[in-house]
Amino acid sequence: MPASEAIRHALLIDLDGVVYQSGHLVEGALEALDWIRARQVPHLFVTNTTSRPRASLLEKFEELGFSARPDEVMTPVVAANQWLAEHRVHKVALFVPAETQRDFGGIEAVAVDQDAAVEAIIVGDLGDAWDFKLLNRAFQFLMQEPQPRLIALGMTRYWRGRNGLQLDVAPFVKALEHAADCEAVVVGKPAPAFFEASLAILGVSAGQALMIGDDIVGDVGAAQRCGIRGIQVRTGKFRESDLDGEIKPFALLDSIAGLPAWWERELEPGS
Repeated sequence: MPASEAIRHALLIDLDGVVYQSGHLVEGALEALDWIRARQVPHLFVTNTTSRPRASLLEKFEELGFSARPDEVMTPVVAANQWLAEHRVHKVALFVPAETQRDFGGIEAVAVDQDAAVEAIIVGDLGDAWDFKLLNRAFQFLMQEPQPRLIALGMTRYWRGRNGLQLDVAPFVKALEHAADCEAVVVGKPAPAFFEASLAILGVSAGQALMIGDDIVGDVGAAQRCGIRGIQVRTGKFRESDLDGEIKPFALLDSIAGLPAWWERELEPGS
């Protein structure tokens, strides 16, 4: 029997807004993660975070009081490296934080202020570092002949930080697509390829998996378009008006803390 057939359910777990928020664990999150591990539920942490490298994410986990192996964390940079290797792209301009640049291997990274031809530009979350000059520099790269590919490390619209809702990478990618008349290759959520790669890592089918997230569009809706059941939590960026749209979650929880009770009641009754 294939290993995947023996697995009844697996979990894709968003991080920011689900496990932690504004630098603190969501109440009850640690107990829920302990329950997942005790039940040996196959799981993968899936995040669009590109403001820090994967090693830094693991360090943050330790500071918050839980741990994960590198192979338990799927990030857009992992997916981007796969895409670059498959398409034999080697010379790129990286519009990502300096720390995150260390996660890109096997490529020649051209400094963004250097006047050189590139095969692709990669855009991630630069937060407050974005200004007109930097956005215009990305646009200038895209106007080269032949035109480089625009690689987006996700298309998250916004996230909730200490100072409320803040723009994420998608608005900047959309501006570049419009100005340069091109279409970005998206390697993070909500791209189907990101979810497909995550399922492949776990060795499960879409029908066996559930995605738990705080983003009704980028987590729940995107997962459900891939055949993955979506669980919406009322933490992170969630707003009650999210439920008024066309996307209907498979389940709605106040937070990840409610996952064990819901799981035992709805997925494994009588177990």
